[in-house]
Amino acid sequence: MANIKDIARVAGVSVATVSRALSQPSLVRPATIERIEVAIADLNYEPNHLAAGLRRQRSDNVIVAVPSIYNPFTSAFVEGIENVARAHKMRVLLGITEGDSDTLNKYVAMIAGKQADGMILLERNLPDIVRKPPAKGKMPPLVAACEYPPDITLPRVRIDNHEASALIVGHLAELGHQRIAAITGPLDQFMSKDRLSGYKLGLLRARLEYDEALVANGDFSLQSGFDAMVRLLDGGAEFTAVACANDEMALGALSALQQRGFGVPDEMSVAGFDDLRFGAFASPPLTTIHIPTVEIGEAAMRLMLDVLLQPDDVQPSREVILPHRLIVRQSTAAPRRRKRK
Repeated sequence: MANIKDIARVAGVSVATVSRALSQPSLVRPATIERIEVAIADLNYEPNHLAAGLRRQRSDNVIVAVPSIYNPFTSAFVEGIENVARAHKMRVLLGITEGDSDTLNKYVAMIAGKQADGMILLERNLPDIVRKPPAKGKMPPLVAACEYPPDITLPRVRIDNHEASALIVGHLAELGHQRIAAITGPLDQFMSKDRLSGYKLGLLRARLEYDEALVANGDFSLQSGFDAMVRLLDGGAEFTAVACANDEMALGALSALQQRGFGVPDEMSVAGFDDLRFGAFASPPLTTIHIPTVEIGEAAMRLMLDVLLQPDDVQPSREVILPHRLIVRQSTAAPRRRKRK
């Protein structure tokens, strides 16, 4: 029967390290714990009480707080979290807040009650304990993803929404568009604010004038993209291209343009943001900014593991920024004069 010395020998670590992993896993590096777990599995130890011991101070549950499950971005993000969690034998608990702060606070209480070890936030809201940290005691393990308030310091994973939005405007300007409209996300979200400021930066770099009449707000939904495009068209301001803050709104905008008899891209160019799967199958296929959504989820879960296993090594200001890239498809082209109907 295998014992602690056998585990140490197969894992290539000392007996003391195995003992420390069993009693104080937070003091052992994740890579070392993985080697010990592999050694336990290789030795076919039954019952597997050593592997359980590595986690006996944890529930092995991580909550992922999301405002809704209807956005395709969310499903890809959670897929990435699940990929890493499964590899580390942890469970993902999906917490749907619907934007309700009390619900979010209840999820935090699950951490205090040892029902979960930490929480990953894909949320514009923040729990009360973050807004008003306790005078004594530690902050619960929290990681922010994509949405990150600049005045709050949490470990986080994101892309550079500011530069990505400027990139899409730069693409439209390089095609020759001089009047570029924008459909924004809800401006109570930090991500939406960043994408709007990036739109303005793109105009500035292209030496184009910012015009408030060319900006319409949406809420990231298909319907809001449709409605925002109708408002832009009815507003009377001339424009030949529109940069949308996500792909869903871009598809809604496409539908509105087609109903109004505009050819895309012959008479109007449309660009999205996020590179959701269905954008490539739109008519015409959608130019967009690719975001590595699954990889964001994976990076967020790896950062959560670091926070759980090496809390003293993870600074609250730690930030992981993943790359974005422009995907040019058939929904954007050089501006042309609108055909007479």
